[in-house]
Amino acid sequence: MTGPKWEKFKNFAIIFSFVVNVILVLVLLIAPFPTLILTHKLGEPLLNDLDRAFEDLGKTVIKTTVSIDDTLPVRFTLPLQQATAVTLTESVPLQAQATFYLPGGGGAINGTVSLDLPAGLALPVKLDLQVPVSTTVPVVMQVPVEIPLDEAGMGPAIEELRDVFRPLNDCIANLPLAPKEQHNPQ
Repeated sequence: MTGPKWEKFKNFAIIFSFVVNVILVLVLLIAPFPTLILTHKLGEPLLNDLDRAFEDLGKTVIKTTVSIDDTLPVRFTLPLQQATAVTLTESVPLQAQATFYLPGGGGAINGTVSLDLPAGLALPVKLDLQVPVSTTVPVVMQVPVEIPLDEAGMGPAIEELRDVFRPLNDCIANLPLAPKEQHNPQ
């Protein structure tokens, strides 16, 4: 195909292709600047705030009060070994068989001795016994509790969350600024 129509079509195609290529090159040159501006104005602060929020979460301390209202069973054996005095609360009659020996070989008399220990008499005694104790103790209290999330085992998980976003944050932080922002930072 040759002729004037072909030449006109060929010239139109060349000019059209040139115009389209120039427009595409301009779009490729201009397009990153709004994207960079949007990234620096929106993406970078958002990622920095997210990182700060995760960091603050790691520093969070849960503060609360735990109410305890319960009884505890208590069972033990108490060894009791001591010298003490006991006081009689009433008179105590005593009766015992006794043998009396007469002096000078005069023989022996078998008999019974009776006496009463009066009420209020203090008797010294030595205690040596095991006392079983079985009771319940009421426990009623308010216990303040502080749980640092980092120390409670959340630290590694929070650091993992920060690590997920750190590469993206570093990438955005290292992007070149748009020409307007390089000369006039806010």
